[in-house]
Amino acid sequence: MFPTVPRIVMKFGGTSVADIDRIRAVAEKVRKQVMSGCEVAVVVSAMSGVTNRLVGYCQSLSALHDAREYDAVVATGEQVTSGLLAIALQAIGVDARSWQGWQIPLNTDDAHGKARIGSINGAALIERMRAGQVPVIAGFQGVGPDGRITTLGRGGSDTSAVALAAALKADRCDIYTDVDGIYTTDPRIVARARKLNKITYEEMLELASVGAKVLQTRSVELAMKERVRVQVLSSFADGPAPSEGNLPGSLVVDEDEIVEKELVAGIAYSRDEAKISVRRVPDRPGIAAAIFGPLTAANVNVDMIVQSTGADGLTNMTFTTSKSDLARAIQSLEQARDIIQYGELVTDDDVVKISVVGVGMRSHAGVANTMFRTLSDRNINIQVISTSEIKVSVLIAAEYTELAVRALHTAYGLDAA
Repeated sequence: MFPTVPRIVMKFGGTSVADIDRIRAVAEKVRKQVMSGCEVAVVVSAMSGVTNRLVGYCQSLSALHDAREYDAVVATGEQVTSGLLAIALQAIGVDARSWQGWQIPLNTDDAHGKARIGSINGAALIERMRAGQVPVIAGFQGVGPDGRITTLGRGGSDTSAVALAAALKADRCDIYTDVDGIYTTDPRIVARARKLNKITYEEMLELASVGAKVLQTRSVELAMKERVRVQVLSSFADGPAPSEGNLPGSLVVDEDEIVEKELVAGIAYSRDEAKISVRRVPDRPGIAAAIFGPLTAANVNVDMIVQSTGADGLTNMTFTTSKSDLARAIQSLEQARDIIQYGELVTDDDVVKISVVGVGMRSHAGVANTMFRTLSDRNINIQVISTSEIKVSVLIAAEYTELAVRALHTAYGLDAA
């Protein structure tokens, strides 16, 4: 039997490994974690800006490039970083070795450019870690059923790190980024935003899905499924290696780990919204399917939906989609006009979605009313509303974004003292 020692996966994003000096700083952080007595594995992204440049190369050669060759090209960014960090660690006396996705192997499906992880064989990595070596793993990539390199889509290094933490049975997955934790809202808008010591998987997943950029949604889904404890912390802050009694960032954990649950954990906003209103549609059975069927066929994701029917027997269907899907959505609806028989199609991309998220909503009434009253007091009109068990979202005019976020942050008692 091996003695039980803490096992940590450390993940560093593009800004954390942006140049040689930053890579040296990351190596020092890893050395401190090793010296604290932990077994450590590291997952790295490509250096800041590199993936965009590689994507640009592919697109400049062919707009309809082979997705398999695209993956072979863009995966090299992480390959370079993993090798450089291994060299930097070796230079300061830490036994380290770089690993690519296919060497582990990290097995995925064959959806090149947006592959999903199937399985990870962590046996070789665990053996090296027990021997005192630090595996430095290229994030974002894996290997498909045919043996070819696959990539997991943008933000995939976070997903790689969480998946590896689950496979290695790590005590924690520390995701180092350019912020020092998860805040109650965007500190650039609300100066009195508070850093959260802990937040539940469900809350983080909702916040990530409605605009918070700290963690990638797929990584949170995977952490929740596999019960991987995730800490978000800054790679730019100095200090000792994080330990269970000294965690400087924000911990994403199971709800059972949080004794005092906040009514509201945070306020998020998303500017990537567009509103579409299909007006004066005959109110008949199957009309929703007639509208949303063509959108589904065109791979347009729809979010908030509201339907209203007038005394004239005609209905209006209003919904939101991402700005990037707006043109495709309009085209699909116009092509189906004869089937839907709508009178008018009205769009607006000058809108923003504001969301209030918190597991405390399950047991407290009046959360939505506080939101509605607060916005009403500021003369902010609500255009669309959607809710879930722990979330209330509204669509408002984009010009009121900062006013709404600040007012709601205060109304729910989230301002720092």
